[in-house]
Amino acid sequence: MKINRVLLTAVGSVLLAMVTIQSGASLAKQLFPIIGPEGTTALRLGFAAAVLWLVFRPWRALPQGREWQSIIIYGLCLGGMNILFYLSIERIPLGIAVALEFTGPLAVALFSSKRKSDLFWVACAIAGILLLMPSLSSAQGLDIAGALMALGAGACWAGYILFGTRTGKQASGGITVAFGMTVAAIVLVPVGVVTQGVALISWEVLPLGLLVAVLSSALPYSLEMVALRNMPTQAFSVLMSLEPAIAALAGFVILSEQLSLLQWLAIGLVIIASIGSSFTPKKAVEMGV
Repeated sequence: MKINRVLLTAVGSVLLAMVTIQSGASLAKQLFPIIGPEGTTALRLGFAAAVLWLVFRPWRALPQGREWQSIIIYGLCLGGMNILFYLSIERIPLGIAVALEFTGPLAVALFSSKRKSDLFWVACAIAGILLLMPSLSSAQGLDIAGALMALGAGACWAGYILFGTRTGKQASGGITVAFGMTVAAIVLVPVGVVTQGVALISWEVLPLGLLVAVLSSALPYSLEMVALRNMPTQAFSVLMSLEPAIAALAGFVILSEQLSLLQWLAIGLVIIASIGSSFTPKKAVEMGV
């Protein structure tokens, strides 16, 4: 019974994190015409770091010695994932960017696999993501720089998963995220200030920036750290492949985007992969409960 509760808490945390991230992404895109992706990233990370410090008070459990190394790398991965993804969706469609970004966590899932059945679930997730990608031969085309930035965001996402797992075992999830977010903010807030200037502190922008920070960073990353502490890295990685499906559903509900039968099939494959990877007998052993 204890195992089931732990697993359900982890899965629920990941699902809720993805819902809040998609809500935050919708708001973030509204800021692009005003302060660009650099300014939006600066507000997101800066506000998120402040909120996390107020909530979790990480100064009570400062990392010691080599723990800082993992936290710094974790924070750099987190920041790189944010800025590269925002820069990519400025250049290429959101669906393509999300699909390309998922090469990161899927690579983690593939290389950490220990059972043939796990490879089958990864294959299902990859098939679903590929079906969600728009045709590259369409008139809209694909910006190569945008695609490379999305792949770079995926690489950062892989690092975020790996180092998030390591740092999450050294301290509580919220404290770890607070330190990581602070590292990301220290690096990227100055970039936003230099590129966007006083536009960042206008009353038209600040409330939306705060809301984006809470929905896109502070809340979901804290939830993901809870999940990373209570489930294997591979299960977390493949479960996160629900993100394109949630994005597609958000587009349907919020933006009235109609989905084709093929796209619904893709969503089904991703969901099947996520469920299959999350509920396997080896989870209890790897969680140590």
